[in-house]
Amino acid sequence: MINRELIRLKAVQILYAFYENEGKNALTAQKELFFGLDKSYELYRQLLLLMTGIQRIAVRTVETQQARARRLNLPEVSDKFIRNRFMNQLEENIQLIEFRDSSKFSWLDYEDFLRQLYAQIVDTDFYSEYMATTDTTYADDRELWRKIYRTLLCNNEELDEILEMQSLYWNDDKAIVDTFVLKTINRFEQENGAEQQLMPQYRSVEDKEFAGNLIRSAIENAEIYRQMISDQTKNWNLERLAHMDLVIMQLAVAELISIPGIPVVVTISEYVEIAKAYSTPRSGSYVNGILDALAHLLEGEGKLIDKKISK
Repeated sequence: MINRELIRLKAVQILYAFYENEGKNALTAQKELFFGLDKSYELYRQLLLLMTGIQRIAVRTVETQQARARRLNLPEVSDKFIRNRFMNQLEENIQLIEFRDSSKFSWLDYEDFLRQLYAQIVDTDFYSEYMATTDTTYADDRELWRKIYRTLLCNNEELDEILEMQSLYWNDDKAIVDTFVLKTINRFEQENGAEQQLMPQYRSVEDKEFAGNLIRSAIENAEIYRQMISDQTKNWNLERLAHMDLVIMQLAVAELISIPGIPVVVTISEYVEIAKAYSTPRSGSYVNGILDALAHLLEGEGKLIDKKISK
């Protein structure tokens, strides 16, 4: 699940905090980075459990409505929503149940919030269309929950507040983790039943090694990398640079020099996007210019490992 985009973002956050808190060594920062990535994976599974929490509220609500309808001789209440095959499969997922049973956090402690979400679901047009369709497939069931998640759980301010209360790590990661949840929904197949595999924490051993090597190189070679950056800033000294810009470029230089195989254009593009999102309005173009100049310099000095920027 954890990709290099998330690793870079988390590394920027950890390195920024490292200097703000006068961190002592690379090993401490490395441990903090891996802890933060563990929390990202925890968030991924908690967001999957959030959907099952909504489902449990839906079951209670529908069963209460059905009992009342029978008692008062009212029209029958449909149970189609709570028979959704994708959701029932998610509730029975072995990996998710194991995580839920070991977790101290439970969405059922936020029952009012879950009821509010269920009410919002019932009020949507796509819910009405789904309930009005007589012959729905497993793909239809899965698509309903993909729409629910994308429409009501992405960019949900109340959900963000709950997550922030539970962990300071979660809110910064949610936008990226949301994409992993949506991919997971799309990947579910009915025939896999309860053994459907969730996304692994790391896509590969290489990605985990990338995380550790990146933060360690950035800290252990900080003086060298910062001098390289300073040499490219012309009339600016490092004290005049935005601290976040400096941290971003320090990690970018570490990746250019110490991580082989990643195209230069990918490295620069990724850190420019982080600068645009997390630093000043002008940081994107500034960071891009400095890193581009540095990359050409490093290429001329033969310091780029297994990568080229010129034809």
